[in-house]
Amino acid sequence: MSTSPGKKELKTGGWSATYVLIICSLLYMVNYMDRQVLSAVLQPMKVDLGLTDTQAGMLQTVFLLSIALFSLPVAYMVDRWSRRKAIAIMAVVWSGFTYLTGLGKNFLGVLLPRMMVGVGESGFSAGGTAMLTAVYPPESRGKVMGIFNLVIPIGAALGLVLGGYISKNFGGWRTPFFVFAIPGIVLGILAFFMRDYKTVAHVDETGKKAGFLSSALSLFKIPTLKWLYLGYGIRNIMNFSVLTWISAYFMRSQNIPEDKAGMLGGVIFIMAIVGSVLGGVLSDTWQKKNRRARMLLPVIGDILAAIILIIAMSMEAKGAGFIVLCLWGAMVMVGVPPLTAVTQDVVEPAVKGLSYGMAVFCMYLFGGGWGPIATGILSDSLGGGAEGLKFALIIIALSGFVAAFIEWLGSRSYPADLDKVKGMVLEEEK
Repeated sequence: MSTSPGKKELKTGGWSATYVLIICSLLYMVNYMDRQVLSAVLQPMKVDLGLTDTQAGMLQTVFLLSIALFSLPVAYMVDRWSRRKAIAIMAVVWSGFTYLTGLGKNFLGVLLPRMMVGVGESGFSAGGTAMLTAVYPPESRGKVMGIFNLVIPIGAALGLVLGGYISKNFGGWRTPFFVFAIPGIVLGILAFFMRDYKTVAHVDETGKKAGFLSSALSLFKIPTLKWLYLGYGIRNIMNFSVLTWISAYFMRSQNIPEDKAGMLGGVIFIMAIVGSVLGGVLSDTWQKKNRRARMLLPVIGDILAAIILIIAMSMEAKGAGFIVLCLWGAMVMVGVPPLTAVTQDVVEPAVKGLSYGMAVFCMYLFGGGWGPIATGILSDSLGGGAEGLKFALIIIALSGFVAAFIEWLGSRSYPADLDKVKGMVLEEEK
């Protein structure tokens, strides 16, 4: 799609692009703080409410599956309506239900608000990704997505560290939910002032406007995306299982309170910053020499991450084993920036948000959403406690090898799919 006569092409870069990057990145950080605060207080919450490991895992699985269920319709709305308005409203909604989670008195009292937090967060990453890849040039997408995604481990670390510390020292597991609700509301208001691009219609091969279902199904006609979506889901079985359970594992295996366990988990996820930056820079640099690079780098990263996690858990994540686990934190993020960039590289402007929304949907439905409860079930079946949870995570790590193979399949069609969307540009929002 080229710019029509009299229409103003969206300019990339400059202060307005930086503002979008700052607001979206901070919101993504808060997003993961609100996710990981549950992991930080999972053990004391479990004891206080009398939950089993299966029920505790279900809290996160229902949360993740609610993101999956609503990610596509919300992402479609983002493409058809307004990215900035949708992002602002979503931030306020998920922050409000984060607060309500802290008021829960039983399993359902925590489960239902967490589900609604997931609904609020469901379209944010799609909207943020579409906004950022629009206001920065294509050759910088890997680096920009690296910056955007490096706040994931920062948010995860802050959720664990601050969540555990606040819980231990300021009134128990409920207090962090109340505190973490505040920044999301403030940033949601600021999001209304971001620059956006003009909403355009998505038309099918006959020139007719495509509806939600046909737009979503059209993504699977792009060979690279078909494999990317499946691989993205399976790689996150391992990732979300560790995100959910690692703090509880430290508490069980080392008999330490939630603040110290959160600190250990925070170190691991801070290391993921290295992986995010490395993934963004390497993918852009390698892509100039090898047009399959943005799909091949995740293959390497996921294989190494699976091997490292198995080694770390076999060493009980203590001493040298903890150092190895920190390396897992870095390696698991290497593939995220290039995969995110690919969801935007091979699609036309009308479905940019929906493309990443489909990745989010598949991330949870095809694997990530089931990881926490699968780990809980495995842990219970293996006797529970530290040992049961350790072996459950070792088994879960095998999913990384499967994801790597699927991503490799997607790399074969990536150059051809890139060529199909050459010359398409965005127009500036009026």
